[in-house]
Amino acid sequence: MKPSNTYTPAEPLSQLPGLSADHLSQLQQCGITTIHKLHTQTQSPQQRQKLAVQLKLHQKYINKWAALAELSLIPGVGTKNCGLLLHAGVGSTGQLAQMPSERLHRQLLRLHVAMLGQNSLCPTVAEVTQWVIQARRLAHR
Repeated sequence: MKPSNTYTPAEPLSQLPGLSADHLSQLQQCGITTIHKLHTQTQSPQQRQKLAVQLKLHQKYINKWAALAELSLIPGVGTKNCGLLLHAGVGSTGQLAQMPSERLHRQLLRLHVAMLGQNSLCPTVAEVTQWVIQARRLAHR
C-alpha cells in the first residue's frame, strides 16, 4: 500500500480534502474522477470559469480545488498535506518554490497548534524543505 502523502496519477478525486459528497458527485458527472484530471482541467482561469459555470458553483470552489490538486502533485505533499499548505496561505507550486523552508515550517507549526492544540503532527523542517525543493523542480519544468 502506498503512503498517503505520495501522489499517483490515478489517485481518485475522493482523496482530495475539502470536497463534499455533493461536489464530488458533480465533478464525477463531468468526467473528472481523478486528482490529475481535475488538475489538467483547471490549469487556466478560463478553464476554471467554464467549470464553475458548468457546475453552477461559485468560482472560489473551483479555485480552491485547483490549488489543492496542484499542491497534491508535489512529491511528499500529496493529499495528506495539500490542505495544510493551503490553510497556511500557499496556493501554488510556484508560491511554495519561493518560500523559505524555516519560515513556512514556523507557519505550519503555528497552524497546527491553533487548529489541533498540538504540534506533534506537524511536518518537520526537513519535510518542508523537501517540499520546497520539489516545488522548485516542478516550477522549472
